Amino acid sequence: MAHGYDTMMNPSIETLLEETGSKFRLVSLSAKRSREITSYIGQLGQSEGSNVPPQVTSTAAKPLSMAFEEIAANKIVAIEIDPEAEAHAAALAAAEAAAAAELGDESA
Repeated sequence: MAHGYDTMMNPSIETLLEETGSKFRLVSLSAKRSREITSYIGQLGQSEGSNVPPQVTSTAAKPLSMAFEEIAANKIVAIEIDPEAEAHAAALAAAEAAAAAELGDESA
């Protein structure tokens, strides 16, 4: 007997998990995007804003629901970050800054 429970959540958790690939990524991505939407809504009355507005037309009142709709619509995706590559890039940037500082000292 197949259980096809009808839930009130739209998009469904199954759809969101298909888009993100894991529960952890879904929670992380939706929480971060929800905070961004909350910040965007908070700065609407100000003259300048740096936050990205919601990427879907939504009737949802809650930022988390908007974030879920964006994930389901493939408007936002999680990006894998390689910690080793990040560490290597940081070390390279530090070495370049040190070399530039040393060259600056020699020309003085």
